Amino acid sequence: MLRRELFALPLLALAGMAHAQKKLVVPLAWYGVRVEDNVFTVEMPGVPDHRIVDDRSARGTAFQLHSYSLETGGYSYVAQTALYPFDVDITDPRVILQAALNGRVQQLVGRKWSKVDWREIDGAFAVESVGALAGGNALRQLILLKERRFVSLAFLGNAAGATGVEAERFFKSLKLA
Repeated sequence: MLRRELFALPLLALAGMAHAQKKLVVPLAWYGVRVEDNVFTVEMPGVPDHRIVDDRSARGTAFQLHSYSLETGGYSYVAQTALYPFDVDITDPRVILQAALNGRVQQLVGRKWSKVDWREIDGAFAVESVGALAGGNALRQLILLKERRFVSLAFLGNAAGATGVEAERFFKSLKLA
């Protein structure tokens, strides 16, 4: 059975002294999202939609991709995960992560990433990338593979937003189980 729990994590921000003429700005509520089987948590500025996509490995073994997505404040947030079946060769995680990078590069201006950073996160092989999209937008993503567990975070918005406060909070909130 799929367990997905949301628990409120209020954004800790204090509004300054507001004058009667100024509009009060209420901070967004951020939520901790416990993803499929509690394999990781990530914060999003709202409650995401959850979809399960049936997929198949190259050799035909069925598996499911869990996708959590939210559009708010002019930005899109996506967290995805899948447990790859045993017929997927994970001996070289870089091959799998490079394939994920290649799968999205066609959407980018110039069909190339402007930044690609390979590293390890909590024992998982990972790559973070940023690329320009048409219309002044940008795609920032973090993809990792820990044993058979695939995890992907993606942020879409204006170019400045890709390195802004919201994107930073989203990416830094990732906690692997």
